[in-house]
Amino acid sequence: MIQWVSLGTGPRPVPQPVATPLVWATAFGGAMALVALLNALVGTDRPGLALAALSLLSALLGLHARFTAAPGTAALCWLFLNGFAIPPAGVLTWTNPRDTFWLTCLLTAALTGTTLARLFQARAAYRRLTTAHPPPAPDFPDWPPPH
Repeated sequence: MIQWVSLGTGPRPVPQPVATPLVWATAFGGAMALVALLNALVGTDRPGLALAALSLLSALLGLHARFTAAPGTAALCWLFLNGFAIPPAGVLTWTNPRDTFWLTCLLTAALTGTTLARLFQARAAYRRLTTAHPPPAPDFPDWPPPH
């Protein structure tokens, strides 16, 4: 008969972040869908709303990503923000103060999400370590027995 037993006896490890290409693929698809939805609902005349929505998407993706994924996530969200959320749609432009601010907001959101995730995971791992008690020592009888 096979009996399944857990090989790990210590506390659970901190979860691994999602692979960077998967985060970027999700950022690409999510930003495209989000900008298309916002363009259909409110139009292209409200880039502030699109920036807020894409910043939220960046932060949510940052919760499951590595720190090295943040610049690519911000750049992909900015491409859809600049290319499709402002008129003329489909044309990439660079307006220095505006686009620098947008990239900074998106990068800050992605880094904030990743930082918060690491802090919460470290806190949870610390709590698991401090609340874990070692197994009790076996109680051996006195030897030789008392007379």
